[in-house]
Amino acid sequence: MYWRYAVKRVIYAFLMYAVIIFVFSGLFNAVAETVMRSQIQEGIRAYAQGLVQADRRLSGEQVQAMAEARRQELLDQYGLNDPVFQRIIGRTIDTLFLRLGDSTIIRSSSGETDVWTIIAEAIPRTLLIFLTAMAIDIFLGIWLGLRKARKAGSVMDRVTDIGTMVVFGLPSWWLGMMAIMLFVFTVPLFPSSGMHSAPPPTSSLGYALDLLWHMTLPVLVLVILGFWGRAYLTRNIVLTTLQEDFIMSARARGLSERKILFGHTLRSAAPPIVTMSLLALLASVGGSLLFEGIFSWPGMGNLYWVAVSLNDVPVLMGDLAVSTGLYMMGLVILDLIYGFLDPRIKVSGKA
Repeated sequence: MYWRYAVKRVIYAFLMYAVIIFVFSGLFNAVAETVMRSQIQEGIRAYAQGLVQADRRLSGEQVQAMAEARRQELLDQYGLNDPVFQRIIGRTIDTLFLRLGDSTIIRSSSGETDVWTIIAEAIPRTLLIFLTAMAIDIFLGIWLGLRKARKAGSVMDRVTDIGTMVVFGLPSWWLGMMAIMLFVFTVPLFPSSGMHSAPPPTSSLGYALDLLWHMTLPVLVLVILGFWGRAYLTRNIVLTTLQEDFIMSARARGLSERKILFGHTLRSAAPPIVTMSLLALLASVGGSLLFEGIFSWPGMGNLYWVAVSLNDVPVLMGDLAVSTGLYMMGLVILDLIYGFLDPRIKVSGKA
């Protein structure tokens, strides 16, 4: 039954997510504990100085003993006296239950240290730029791919194939830098970085237009990099479908090529095209470290880089956990949609 298939897929995804988070926790355990012990040591120094200032009659041995007792209390409080494996399991459980804690250095725009608040500010920014680019990319890629399939072997098809080979292999960071050199310094049409001007416009319309102006150049770069390859893959998928017997039968019945392409071919070729598009959308959730860094776009990728640079492990773990969770959630939804639309996928509960 379908509900068993759905439950099994959800359970498998959660178990895989738990394993990934366990690996992340193990990798970052030593760094996180080093940072935490350093913070505790700094707090103990301040605590000892406070004791001396509060009571001048305390001897050095008394202050040292009280400071050591406080240090052991903090070590027990944060579980640093527990075995290593137990600490990793504890951090994994906290992350799975979305207890991400507080950052050590990074702050939100309002000055808060809560990791959820920091990540909640970065996710919409990443989705704004990457989902906008992906929507344009998918539309242009499918449109061009259908035209290439209808005119396979034509001059337009061959020229766009060359364009695909040239553009598809370009690194996003390199094309981003070239775009900044051309459209910011040579021909100053767009700002080089950031989401808003300084200071940002006060009116709602001005604020929205300023945001649109700042995101145009990075969106343009992402679209140029993406839609060529999507058009090429769409062309090949549609061309393969055009060779099927039911297409020959439709042509024999006298249907127009336009009706055959959009009414029969595209419907049959839709599953792999939809899969390709959805996977691209899911991959964009975590942002791009280098791309967001080049344009100083304060999204998930840039947040990851800042967290690595500042050694802020709670934010780093939270960024990875949320990005991985959203990606796996999307894969489960895609899997369930396929299982609902195509009964062959869930025969005997196997994919």
